[in-house]
Amino acid sequence: MFQMPTSLRILSLIALTTASALAQAAQPHADPAKAAAPEAKSDEAPGGKSAKEEKADKKEAASKPEAGKEEKPKGDKPEDKSEKKTSTDHSLVINGQKVDFTATAGMLSLKDAEGKVTADIFYIAYTKKDVADPASRPLTFSFNGGPGSSSVWMHLGLLGPKRVKLRDDGFAVPPPYQLVENEFSLLDETDLVFIDPVGTGYSRASKPDEAKNFYGVNEDARSIAEFIRLYITKNTRWPSPKFLIGESYGTTRAAALSGELLRSHRMNLNGIMLVSTVLNFQTIWGAEGNDLPFVLFLPSFTATAWYHQKLPADLQKKPLVEVLKESEKFTSGDYNQALLLGAALPAPQRAAVVKQMARLTGLSDAFVAASDLRVTLSRFNAELLRDQRLVTGRFDSRYTSYMRDRLGNEAERDPSADAVFSAFASTFNHYVRHDLKFEDDRPYNILGGVGKWNWDAENQFANVSEILAESMTANPFLKVHVSNGFYDMATPYYAARYTFSHLNIHPELMKNITQDDYTAGHMMYLNLPDLKKQKEDLAKFIRSASQK
Repeated sequence: MFQMPTSLRILSLIALTTASALAQAAQPHADPAKAAAPEAKSDEAPGGKSAKEEKADKKEAASKPEAGKEEKPKGDKPEDKSEKKTSTDHSLVINGQKVDFTATAGMLSLKDAEGKVTADIFYIAYTKKDVADPASRPLTFSFNGGPGSSSVWMHLGLLGPKRVKLRDDGFAVPPPYQLVENEFSLLDETDLVFIDPVGTGYSRASKPDEAKNFYGVNEDARSIAEFIRLYITKNTRWPSPKFLIGESYGTTRAAALSGELLRSHRMNLNGIMLVSTVLNFQTIWGAEGNDLPFVLFLPSFTATAWYHQKLPADLQKKPLVEVLKESEKFTSGDYNQALLLGAALPAPQRAAVVKQMARLTGLSDAFVAASDLRVTLSRFNAELLRDQRLVTGRFDSRYTSYMRDRLGNEAERDPSADAVFSAFASTFNHYVRHDLKFEDDRPYNILGGVGKWNWDAENQFANVSEILAESMTANPFLKVHVSNGFYDMATPYYAARYTFSHLNIHPELMKNITQDDYTAGHMMYLNLPDLKKQKEDLAKFIRSASQK
């Protein structure tokens, strides 16, 4: 994710990119854009009803949707005719307790100042039933990354009532794929709303040539903030403790949203959960003169080499956490200084750095020296297991795939993406129709459905950490949880450490930030032990941030 041959490719796959990813995106999948249908007006008269009125009542009753069937929009307004939603009732056992809930899949329309629909956002909401005071129950809005990714990953991997069945370590299983009950869902702690931004899932701009108005850091934040405002207003949830959870670019979106919701709607959040974080793109995107990503990626190289048994014997026998401490010390010390000095680095000092860097990455001294101490991610993934003719994964470096070109100096593909993309696409397309009863013949853009992105960062790197710092300062009750995967090579854990240690906030506010580490990659929850731990960590966070 740093110094990638194609910067856009890196981002599109943050939470999940490569030519094969875009091909998968063309498959049908779940997407954004939906709104509740308005109530039809009726003429009521005091006292008894006439035969004509009773006939009208029966006709209206017959037209009401049953649970699990599509709700037809009522009213004559042209802009409302595209809105539809379905509601179905379900139950799930979490921690030995049965949780009854309603699932709503639908479109919510965004409108301009003149009341014309500009986009339809698809969403799936899960609301616990039989709650004494629904308005006081925590409400969490979830989205993934890209930009250009639908919300399917955390929906069917971490948070929702169903999850994709993989091996317990998160590795691939052969097709056909299936969903299983997610006993680690967060539905026992919070209601959930999964949002597909414009261009992803089923969400679309009303006019294709105006879709670009939604493709940008600020443009995206404005549209999602408006969706959140509409949803909580239509569903009477203003009193609820409110949370955001984003993965990958979704963490960028969450930070930007914290400012947009505060500025435009005076809405303070209780908590933000960041999964595989990137707020400051200087930490992951290399460029001429920017050596920072090389420093922040190196501990992840160490973790990967340790996992694949490529480190020296003395390091290999140590626990991963101890090995990473040694790597971090070297990274922030001798290695950082060496890159700072550049060509002025004395030859003996350079030789020592080459040797130690090779020791901590599993690469040869010659390869490190030839790379001028700057090993790009794609080259590392291609080089580490070259002797086995394997490449390592970007989203999760535990995964490997066969190398076709033995002389290739960059990874040909991302095996961690290949392993799970089809499983999520296939299961979602069946789930949304079969279980949620929502039908739409358009392709569900799982990934890659947006055009050129406006980073609003001319001659600099996009950085929303300042927005988050401002939000935490304005709302000192706002708490932040950060989930890091040791084998995440798209948004490395040490880059997240760097970002939050450079957050310009009062020391007292640093107590509001919690970071938890996991022994998998970008989607750490695919690893069953990490899913269990992450559920406990996030549940604890929500309870803490919801306290009054």
